[in-house]
Amino acid sequence: MATRYLPLFLKHAATPRVESFALLAGLEAAVRGTLIAVMPLTVYDAVRDAGVVSRIYFFVGIASLIWGLLVPWATRHVPRRWLYTLGTALYVIGMVLAIVGGPVAVPLSLLANALATATVFVCFNAYVLDYITRADLGRSQSMQMLYAATPWAVGPLLGVWLRDLWAPAPFLLAAVFAGALATAFWVLRLGNGKQITRAKGPALNPLAYLGRFAGQPRLIAGWLFAVLRSCGWWVYVVYLPIFCIEAGLGDKVGGVALSLSNALLFTTPLLLRMVYRRTVRVAVRGAFALCAVTLVAATLLSGLPWLTVLLLMACSFGLVLLDVAGGLPFMMAVKPSERTEMAAVYSSFRDVSGILTPGAAYLVLLVAPVAGVFAACGAGMAAAWLMAGRLHPRLGAARPSHGVALPGE
Repeated sequence: MATRYLPLFLKHAATPRVESFALLAGLEAAVRGTLIAVMPLTVYDAVRDAGVVSRIYFFVGIASLIWGLLVPWATRHVPRRWLYTLGTALYVIGMVLAIVGGPVAVPLSLLANALATATVFVCFNAYVLDYITRADLGRSQSMQMLYAATPWAVGPLLGVWLRDLWAPAPFLLAAVFAGALATAFWVLRLGNGKQITRAKGPALNPLAYLGRFAGQPRLIAGWLFAVLRSCGWWVYVVYLPIFCIEAGLGDKVGGVALSLSNALLFTTPLLLRMVYRRTVRVAVRGAFALCAVTLVAATLLSGLPWLTVLLLMACSFGLVLLDVAGGLPFMMAVKPSERTEMAAVYSSFRDVSGILTPGAAYLVLLVAPVAGVFAACGAGMAAAWLMAGRLHPRLGAARPSHGVALPGE
């Protein structure tokens, strides 16, 4: 019976690494990247009116916002792993509705995709905050964007090209990627994350944690940066293709411009090093300034369509830099006991921008052409530039500083 004294080695699932979350981010980017240039064109073809397109996106944004804020409440009744799986299933449902087509099914497809994105995004960020240390958040963000670079660079152009060959093709491809996303999630065995709570549990009311969010200025500032960054992408993704069609440039220029801009994601490791060398405040302010100048210039020079496209592509460099650095002020300020709740609040930036952008665009389009939307967005970027001046000068700098003065101090 000597074997009774042999050690028994217990096996458990490997702890998720930075690369694990980067893989999930890359697969989700493949789903959304394939659709990002196709959906605005599909919605526009279904209704044939830019104002109606804005209204559709506006109401879809409201529904997605409400849904996203309810996800933390839902995780108290449904395991997080099943909610994440539900998000991937909603992507597939959205693809089916898009293939059906028509003025009813296409907006419903847009809604399903928005709910899917909100669900996956909330759960994903909660997992990241569970397993990635504060010191590694910047590296994790950069790695996610690097893995997502190819889908975002190739997806828009590929989606438009497939749509020309056969209308259902991009939606079928996106459904395959959604299935791959669900499969990878279950293979990684993330479970329900780390369950860290206070001794006295927080209220189940979904609105309860909004008060805690409102009481933390750093979280508010980080969230507003994310909202305005997302507004910039909304204008670039939705209204640049419409501008190109109305200016006689065709329906492919927007997709090509988006693919070329997304290729900048390959530079995210270099941008991250620049952010840490120059601090988060300098990077964020510089990015917002670039976006404000190029958007306003695009409006003033809208009579030259090709120059307008080039200016908006220059703006996209600032948006990519904000993708790298803009979320760090929020992520670095989150308390461990509020990970799931604050992940939901942070994810609402996508939905709020989805309400704010088409709502503002609808009002602008009542009195101005599509190019007027660029100027309105530029004004928002200028406001964000002023707001970013209140960030701490050493935010994102390596510790300890040993008393060395950093840029901006």
